[in-house]
Amino acid sequence: MNAYIFPGQGAQFVGMGLDLYQKYPVAKDMFHTANEILGFPITETMFYGTAEGLKETKITQPAIFLHSVILSKVMGDSFKPNMVAGHSLGEFSALVANGTLTFEDGLQLVSKRALAMQRACEIQPSTMAAVLGLDDATVEKICTETPGIVVAANYNCPGQLVISGEVEAVNRACEKLKEAGARRALVLPVGGAFHSPLMEPAREELASAIEGTHFAAPSCPIYQNVTTTAVNDADEIKKNLISQLTAPVKWTQSVQQMIADGATIFTEIGPGKVLQGLVKKIDGSAETLSPELD
Repeated sequence: MNAYIFPGQGAQFVGMGLDLYQKYPVAKDMFHTANEILGFPITETMFYGTAEGLKETKITQPAIFLHSVILSKVMGDSFKPNMVAGHSLGEFSALVANGTLTFEDGLQLVSKRALAMQRACEIQPSTMAAVLGLDDATVEKICTETPGIVVAANYNCPGQLVISGEVEAVNRACEKLKEAGARRALVLPVGGAFHSPLMEPAREELASAIEGTHFAAPSCPIYQNVTTTAVNDADEIKKNLISQLTAPVKWTQSVQQMIADGATIFTEIGPGKVLQGLVKKIDGSAETLSPELD
């Protein structure tokens, strides 16, 4: 069975999408529509900008969403998912790909999400850190024992977790994690504590936007970050999407569940191959692909 997976923040690079724009009329139309919806020429930053400019949350999130969704459209009839999943932001791309959201509604939600997250980051100094070489339970225990707000945020693959929270708490947890035998506990260059309780203001802001958006019945199930199981009900998808900003991204568990449910091929739709690498670390027998275009 074909599983299509969609990356999140961090997969961006300058020049992303330019080949699609130049080669496919449908891509050019969608990029122009995106510039109109966003109210600024995001294509300029994507195609010709700087890495620094592309790293801004309000640019990064719509840029990755656009690349993923437009790539799936360009694939035409060869895009035939039996199931979809997205890593954090990628969940919105997945929901357009399986027909739950329209392209326009998806882009507007992603833009609102990015701005809401940016605002939440400005309220309190916060950050994230990658932890390598420890089991999940040890990381969770140290986070719980560390004073302040710090939680396990991204379960990327076995032995690779990201923690998230207040700057001081994250720094303290990193020290304890190294003492506990972590191969690395490295603070990441991110704007704030995504997928932690500190995103509550953004969650509330996004909740009203999601509630006001039409979600259709999906053409195939989505394995959501919050539940890790196949979801086909539009109302349940909405509920999980609202919870996502303050809840951990359970990517390892989602991929394991997709494999248990029959996924054999994972095709990554979007810039880069980050998720293909994670899938291979989760299950070495899974086949991973990038899309082949005409």
